[in-house]
Amino acid sequence: MSHPASASLHGLKPARSSFKLDLFQPIRNFLNTYAPQRPDRAKQLVKLIPAQCPFERDIALFGRTVAHIPPLCKLNPLYEELVMLRFKALCYLADECGEDISAFI
Repeated sequence: MSHPASASLHGLKPARSSFKLDLFQPIRNFLNTYAPQRPDRAKQLVKLIPAQCPFERDIALFGRTVAHIPPLCKLNPLYEELVMLRFKALCYLADECGEDISAFI
């Protein structure tokens, strides 16, 4: 009979746990399952969530670009979910409410 400790002595490694802790998963689940049901809430979401990343900038000095700040929103762990939520709100306003969404795009 082999003892677990003897397995590591013989060059065999015990199986590693593939447990991954994701603290954002409950928020991610909520954002993925949320669907706007009221036009006022959908409009709020569309106004609050920007259509494009607001942090990308070029820093110019005397007309020459001296630095470029990349889009930092890609570092946001909920970025994809927020963009999808904005899209769902736009679809709700256009399809369910019949509103013109061209002002939000």
